[in-house]
Amino acid sequence: MILRLLLAAASGVFIYASTQPIGWWPAGIAGMGLLYLVLTQTSSKRQGAILGGAHGLALYLFMLPWIGEFVGPLPYIALAITESLYSILLGAVGVVLVRWRTLGPIAFALWFVAVEWLRSSWPFGGFAWARIAWGQIGGVLQWFAPIGGPALISAMVVVVGAGLALVLRGPRIVGAAYITIPLALGAMLGTDAGGAPIGETKVAAIQGNVPRLGLDFNAQRRAVLQNHIDETLRLTQPVDLVIWPENASDVNPFADPQARMGIDAAVRHVNAPLLVGTLTRDEVGPRNTMVVFDPDGTQGEWHHKKFLQPFGETMPLREFFRLFSSFVDKAGNFQPGNGTGVVHMGDVAVGIATCYEIAFDAAGRDAVLHGATILTSPTNNATFGFTDMTYQQLAMSRMRAIELDRAVVVAATSGVSAIIQPDGTVTQSTKIFESGTLVAELPLKETKTISARFGSIIEYTMGIIGALIASAALLQPHFRGARNARTVSKENDTP
Repeated sequence: MILRLLLAAASGVFIYASTQPIGWWPAGIAGMGLLYLVLTQTSSKRQGAILGGAHGLALYLFMLPWIGEFVGPLPYIALAITESLYSILLGAVGVVLVRWRTLGPIAFALWFVAVEWLRSSWPFGGFAWARIAWGQIGGVLQWFAPIGGPALISAMVVVVGAGLALVLRGPRIVGAAYITIPLALGAMLGTDAGGAPIGETKVAAIQGNVPRLGLDFNAQRRAVLQNHIDETLRLTQPVDLVIWPENASDVNPFADPQARMGIDAAVRHVNAPLLVGTLTRDEVGPRNTMVVFDPDGTQGEWHHKKFLQPFGETMPLREFFRLFSSFVDKAGNFQPGNGTGVVHMGDVAVGIATCYEIAFDAAGRDAVLHGATILTSPTNNATFGFTDMTYQQLAMSRMRAIELDRAVVVAATSGVSAIIQPDGTVTQSTKIFESGTLVAELPLKETKTISARFGSIIEYTMGIIGALIASAALLQPHFRGARNARTVSKENDTP
């Protein structure tokens, strides 16, 4: 059991190695294969739960240290333990499913999708950050994204990983089929160039940088705003639209005349619509807002962030968690928006997924279905310093580009800002904690991928089937016992 515990933990470390900035995508497949192999050597649901917990705890402890970068180890460790609870559920039921030698990989993959959906949705909106699909950027399986989004990629990772386990354990021919078929299909899907562009637009992404690291960088809000104004004023070539990051102007330009004057000066200089990340307030409460400022001096359309980060932008159960950490009072009380995720900058429909929103399927899909021809992910990662967080988030933006067949512009306060093509390729990027401007001609597209239209239905269908299979597998011994009991009873009643 000790050896199996070590191997289960190693499987979590392997999956971490598939994520950015390491980015070795085969490690994610190998990690799932190792977990599957360990579960096949396990006899009880209790041991499966323990092994699943070891797998999850190792994965999240390696993946999420950035959570504690400036708030200390307690929140980071608490989140890692909380997320590993779902892995306990995965292992407890998975140990039953992997006994089905031929169909086990499919059953376990569908159950994995169900558990991953639960973890990504509940509680407090879930935590979709650690989906294993994000580690497949740059790999063959990423090309399943336009069909079923991250959920289908996760399922394929599990199937191929289980195939590796079967090649080692048997039946080997079945295992080889589970490996080769998904990888071959992924390679074939990768030959599709996506939809034809309907035009191009020239975009500038501004990274103004912040004065210092940490949670208190917002104490110098005017300096952050001025950095972005100054960087925009350095732009000398004509562009069609300009993207500033989330929190670029945490001085509300609608309440502060000096802030508005600076933004207006930047807009006049570029003579193009400018998308600005700021903080606003309305009758509902404070909002994290991206708003368009037009060259004629007027305010354009806006996007209130819909998917807010719990324990950061919002604080669930504030009084309870204050018993454990004073940092809860640094969390905000922002209110979610309910718009389409699309703003118009000139004649370009721009879809917005602000920072944390990029991890949620609905953000990009809703924007595309409402006419977005290009996407942007304005973000503020200054709180998390030089950690892996910004690279993990960039991988999500790249996967969204592939899934939705759209170019994506990432504008970050402190990096990494990036220009991403519809095939997920990063053609330009900045470094962390420097100022800079990225300018690129990007395609505008109207493609509606299968994932954009039906991705949620595909995920729910896989998850429901997985939950039903898991329920049937767990109830099978009960039904068998009841049937045997009836048989014995009939035999005893026979004269």
